[in-house]
Amino acid sequence: MDGKAWLVLAAVFAVGLAVAAAVLLVRVFKARRLLLDSGIPLRDKALFWVAVVYTISPVDLVPDPVYLDDIGVLLLALRSLQAAATAVRPGKDPGAA
Repeated sequence: MDGKAWLVLAAVFAVGLAVAAAVLLVRVFKARRLLLDSGIPLRDKALFWVAVVYTISPVDLVPDPVYLDDIGVLLLALRSLQAAATAVRPGKDPGAA
């Protein structure tokens, strides 16, 4: 592959990563309501905050140009938080406004 093809591939990857980050940011803002809910166990709330700290910390499992580990850790924490909210209130969508 020539230099132009690599540049296009890198641009597509960067745009995909930016879209994933934007979706994740929206989910994080929706999750802030769940952090104030007294019925959700402290363990799940703490896991969320640990994931946020890991995301912004300079220590990474994978080098920083690739944020897949940060995104993965944060997504797992959000899934855990939403599962705990669903367990507290079955039948109610925790992500709904």
